[in-house]
Amino acid sequence: MTVTHDQVQAQLTGPGQLFEMEEVPGHGGTVRTWKHAPVHFRALLEISRFHGDKVFLAYEDEHITYEEHFRRAATLARRLVEEYGVGKGDRVAIAMRNYPEWVISFSAALAAGAIAVPLNAWWTQQELEFGLSDSGAKVLIADGERAAKLAASGPALIVTRGEVPEGARGFQDVLGEVAADVTLPDVELSPDDPATIFYTSGTTGVPKGALGSHRNLGQSPMTVAYSMLRAVVRAGKDPGEAAGQRRVTLLTVPLFHVTGCFAVMTTTMFSGGGLVLMYKWDAGRALELIEREKVTVFSGVPTNVWQLLSHPDLDKHDVSSLASLGYGGAPAPPKLLERITEQLPSRAPSNGYGMTETTALAINNSGSDYLAKPDSIGLPMPVVDVKIADPMGQELPAGEVGELCMRGPNVILGYWNRPAATAETIVGGWLHTGDLARMDEEGFVYIVDRAKDMVIRGGENVYCAEVEAALFEHPAVDDAAVIGIPHDELGEEVGAVVRLKSAATPEELQAFLRERIAAFKVPVRFWVREAELPRNPGGKILKTHLRKEVLGA
Repeated sequence: MTVTHDQVQAQLTGPGQLFEMEEVPGHGGTVRTWKHAPVHFRALLEISRFHGDKVFLAYEDEHITYEEHFRRAATLARRLVEEYGVGKGDRVAIAMRNYPEWVISFSAALAAGAIAVPLNAWWTQQELEFGLSDSGAKVLIADGERAAKLAASGPALIVTRGEVPEGARGFQDVLGEVAADVTLPDVELSPDDPATIFYTSGTTGVPKGALGSHRNLGQSPMTVAYSMLRAVVRAGKDPGEAAGQRRVTLLTVPLFHVTGCFAVMTTTMFSGGGLVLMYKWDAGRALELIEREKVTVFSGVPTNVWQLLSHPDLDKHDVSSLASLGYGGAPAPPKLLERITEQLPSRAPSNGYGMTETTALAINNSGSDYLAKPDSIGLPMPVVDVKIADPMGQELPAGEVGELCMRGPNVILGYWNRPAATAETIVGGWLHTGDLARMDEEGFVYIVDRAKDMVIRGGENVYCAEVEAALFEHPAVDDAAVIGIPHDELGEEVGAVVRLKSAATPEELQAFLRERIAAFKVPVRFWVREAELPRNPGGKILKTHLRKEVLGA
């Protein structure tokens, strides 16, 4: 017999249980929290050391145990404090691919009491320089690719896996001898202290730094763990048996995204699982790693799963260890669940919803619920309050469409040095997501549309205003509107409707844009319109009208 959601929650969150909850002050009121969550990152890091000789990070032929990770992170934390003068609240930026040094640097920065600033490794030099300047980073830890662009950008530079520019130091040189008895530097931290700045593109085209707290960071792995066990108990299985099974996760998305960092990396650290890193996403290489590392969990965006299932070598690899396929960060193509069921039967798919501003996962749909309601993003986590609001912020009844708003211990402190943007987004403790949604009678949430004007390309947020602003810099462009083009694998691709005042080819426009914005933001298709772009009385372009005109939808 299927266990109800209320029964599951009562079983998992009861007094003395791992997922017991308590009320704490937060965002001008109180929020429910996981009572037994790590109070700050240092606690999470110290807990992780108990996993000892278990492999934490696997990259190519390198395997780093939990004990080795702790020692390296603690050593680097001490070097940051003692040699670079990093103090509590200073910013330490990280700009690199998914190397083991990313995880070590992140752990070290937080253990030193600094605010970790993961920068988008796909950004252009100009965008990276903005992140360093805006955050006021004191130290930058970068790989060779990024270091070559940023050697003269200001912060003290530590370089790994690449040429070390003049004036910088190599990662191993900074680390030096790693002692077995190394301890963390002496820093006092509280749950409300700032911990991370993750940049998210703003609708004005200027990235905003989402300022996360140590409470946000400590609560996040508990939220993910609850979502996993909820599906287990809901299916009538023993949560103790599931909790005892070691999870080895293949990370297919960047660590500089909250999905990679919080939904996967810190959750792995919390549970003592293994994390398999990739130099870059490649479906064929993913199949090899699943077989070699006996991967049990595949985690990414819907595009990654689609490409894995579409790869011609799928049947040539032993993927029998793979037990679950988790994805989020972008709308899942309608056919994806059908393909998983056909090609990898008995695997447990799940779809999650979260944002940079919610420290990753907030709402989740998995197991029998996902099969029954594949178009829903699922039920909110027990510590997360959700409401569907009208333009005045008033809650709407079930079935009506409004803005999705959330409140909980996962909601960020605000935006770095942007009080106006913070006040606009977090109102009375409620985070206004900018997504239009509805909720059914059972509490399941359905995303209807995005109120914020952006395209989600393979899990990457592309804000239309940023691309439009870059287009307007071209002397031939008179007017422009950026829209999403439906795509089976990526979910959406970037397209642009332009009105020109002089001749310019799509290739010329693309070349122009590549010098100004990251390659994934450059439109793959242009439509030239001779008439003026349609606008409402307020001057806003009617993109629904344009989509219908150029896409027929």
